[in-house]
Amino acid sequence: MIRKILKTNENWGQLIARLTLGLVLFPHGAQKMLGLFGGYGYTATMDALTNQMQLPSIIAFLVIVIEFFGAIFLILGCATRVWSLAIVFLFTGIIFTAQFEHGFFMNWFGVQKGEGYEYSLLIIGLAITAVINGAGKLSVDNQILKYLNNK
Repeated sequence: MIRKILKTNENWGQLIARLTLGLVLFPHGAQKMLGLFGGYGYTATMDALTNQMQLPSIIAFLVIVIEFFGAIFLILGCATRVWSLAIVFLFTGIIFTAQFEHGFFMNWFGVQKGEGYEYSLLIIGLAITAVINGAGKLSVDNQILKYLNNK
């Protein structure tokens, strides 16, 4: 089972998709977890997600963990399929809980009451490619798999 999870199509395209996903997602996770990039940090984010958005605390916790640690693990190419699948579920949930009512387009000019879901669709698309194809070149997944196959 672990070999199926770690198996990757060792190509440059998947590396680019994985790094793009991780690098785009990391600042959002760092805002929520650490308060970097103008974010509010873990405690304030938990408060906002549980009190303002009315999410159960376990879901709020998972949102923060998936965005922060998922991004780091994707950049490293470690457990890529697992974190990518978690990201697919997370952003599908974001679409239906916070974005769907605002339509497709992002709120570029501040005229909508919220953000549309086009950004989330891009994230989901990149994550699905990682679920299907694995981490690509230069990944921890590939190194672990090579080690397991040589045992």
